[in-house]
Amino acid sequence: MTELNERQSHILKAIIEEYIETAEPVGSETLDKKYNLGISPATIRNEMVSLTNIGYLKQPHTSAGRTPTSVALKLYVDKLMKTKEMSVSEEVTVKQNIWDYRAEMDKLLREATKSLAKHTKTMSLAATDEGDIYSSGVGNILDMPEFYDIDVTKHLLETLDDYSYWWSIISDLTQSSHPLAIFIGEDLKRRLLNDCGGVFIRFKSPSHQGAIGVVGPYRLNYSRIIPVVQYMGDLINEIASSW
Repeated sequence: MTELNERQSHILKAIIEEYIETAEPVGSETLDKKYNLGISPATIRNEMVSLTNIGYLKQPHTSAGRTPTSVALKLYVDKLMKTKEMSVSEEVTVKQNIWDYRAEMDKLLREATKSLAKHTKTMSLAATDEGDIYSSGVGNILDMPEFYDIDVTKHLLETLDDYSYWWSIISDLTQSSHPLAIFIGEDLKRRLLNDCGGVFIRFKSPSHQGAIGVVGPYRLNYSRIIPVVQYMGDLINEIASSW
């Protein structure tokens, strides 16, 4: 993809963060009023056209508003965003939610997915190399505009019974030197999930390995969700190391 200059990067970052918050196409007027970009509305519009032409934005309707492409979101996660680390009290709450279930992997993963769904306000999922799959928070995604499309929602929910699909997506994590992976749009390898995204992290114990994470629209609040998934993975590994 074309390398962005500093001004284009600032505009793209603002568009993505507005889209993450609202799920609505973003127009130049919104950027001008809400974000201190230091440039005129006309310049913003021109740069939005350029960003569209080079594949970072798309125009879903005839309105002037734009939404980020999966390529833009990957750039945002890799280079533009700043993660929002968990507070100590948040970490304590997550640990308390699962600590009583630390003696058994099955119960631990059931509670971990519940806790992850609660703290990220999206759907969580875990899969192990033993063929087990766990999920929680389906109700969270039903409130999101992307899942008002019954075909998308039905397809995503059907995958919860398809262990082989999820294992094909996350199994590489068990061999990777990078324990955390982000899947955006086409990374999920199904056309009806092109507007979805996920964040997963590997875990290991003496007898099990797998991954746990969250799934939702591809406008997931990555800056907040990544630290939560990271902490949950670290916590499961810490618990499992003592078995």
